[in-house]
Amino acid sequence: MWGGAVSAEGPLGISGLDYEIGGRRLLSAMDLSVGAGESVAVIGPSGSGKSTLLNLVLGLIKPLSGQILVSGQDMSALRGSKLTRWRQQHIGMVFQFGELLPELTPVENVALPALLAKGDRGEAFKRAEELLLSLGVPVGTTATADLSGGERQRTAVARALMSHPCLLLADEPTGALDEQARDQVADVLFNVPGQDGCGLLVVTHDASVAERADRVLELSQGKLVDATIRGAA
Repeated sequence: MWGGAVSAEGPLGISGLDYEIGGRRLLSAMDLSVGAGESVAVIGPSGSGKSTLLNLVLGLIKPLSGQILVSGQDMSALRGSKLTRWRQQHIGMVFQFGELLPELTPVENVALPALLAKGDRGEAFKRAEELLLSLGVPVGTTATADLSGGERQRTAVARALMSHPCLLLADEPTGALDEQARDQVADVLFNVPGQDGCGLLVVTHDASVAERADRVLELSQGKLVDATIRGAA
């Protein structure tokens, strides 16, 4: 089992996952586990199914067969508001382009998920500010649009951590950044599992980002195989 033993207790456990689209089998009998405090990177070319894997974990699309457990819950068994609530409570997501609202301040962007979930406004803004400060992002009144690319991505990481998720997902999180900003964001991202005890699953085409993970797997012909990163120690 290339992904490691699947556990119902860990942040993520995938077993026998099959998915196809347009008659093409994109994922085939895939197994994967991500433990608490562990980082796993999945590499592969565009179109190999990396983003599809994350969408399946999020419950945005349904597998043909197999099981996806997030904090012990079978994601395919949830529907509607129950799925949304479980995802909000247990999963944090970092997108390639941040998906932030540029007119809001960084603090407002980070606090937004808690506010939409009708959390306490004061507590939400306090935690948002603490997260941003810990990640080196200015917390003044500056609009998010005025931040650098690296600062915006660190803001996106802070937002993903807002609900104390057990599982953090990242889809090409450094793909739109220059080399210096890429390294800064990657440092922040891969420090999170050790600091917060969550599991981290990153999909990327960038070997210099992937090699920071505890384990690196390659998605090839619908299956995960151990990957060798050129230039890695």
